[in-house]
Amino acid sequence: MVMSLASLACSLEKAGSEPESPKLPPATDPYVKQREAMVQNDIAGSSWSRTAVRDKSVLDVLLKTPRHEFVPEHLTHQAYEDHPLPIGHGQTISQPYIVGYMTEMLKPKSDHEVLEIGTGSGYQAAIMAQLVKKVYTIEIVAPLAQSAAERLKRLGYENVEVRTGDGYFGWPEHGPFDAIIVTAAASHIPPPLVEQLKPGGRMAIPVGSPFQVQQLLLVEKKADGSVTQHSHMPVQFVPLTGKGG
Repeated sequence: MVMSLASLACSLEKAGSEPESPKLPPATDPYVKQREAMVQNDIAGSSWSRTAVRDKSVLDVLLKTPRHEFVPEHLTHQAYEDHPLPIGHGQTISQPYIVGYMTEMLKPKSDHEVLEIGTGSGYQAAIMAQLVKKVYTIEIVAPLAQSAAERLKRLGYENVEVRTGDGYFGWPEHGPFDAIIVTAAASHIPPPLVEQLKPGGRMAIPVGSPFQVQQLLLVEKKADGSVTQHSHMPVQFVPLTGKGG
């Protein structure tokens, strides 16, 4: 739920089975050209200030996912611009570039089970659902969780399970996870999420003070259980809320 500082400056179930394909936008979809421009110019296009997203599978999914379905109706004309948009309750839908970049960071595979913290309107979950076996996503704001669940079901993303709750503590009943993506800024890396990451797993998480510059971290758990972290870029996300945020 975020934008990069570079952009701020400029403006199903069976193991091993392929993820189910959601309903594709109709051939008359008026946003096709806008999505193409978004992917080619804002996500796959590199500049002095940021690294392009190169994973073809990630770009293909971004190209076919109707982002306009995940923003408030009065903002659909901005759905394919490369910046976050408000979705109510003090939350935002993330900048498309960041969605693509964080997805690529996790190296998603078709047999992966992924945990998302911060469902929002469901856009990141929809992107991930087309690349992995199962997505478990947690949203602390009940109305957002409910509307996201309904939206994802309506659009055909059957391999996503939405839960209302405090994402700091993860979803241990379904862990451990191949990957975890956190779409809100935490003051520190939550220990419960590290515990729920499989050996060999990857977590993308922004860490830092709320409403200030944070660092987008890649956290990796090695086969022996040791954990490393690497900073990828400065970002600004809305804060992770809840008891542990």
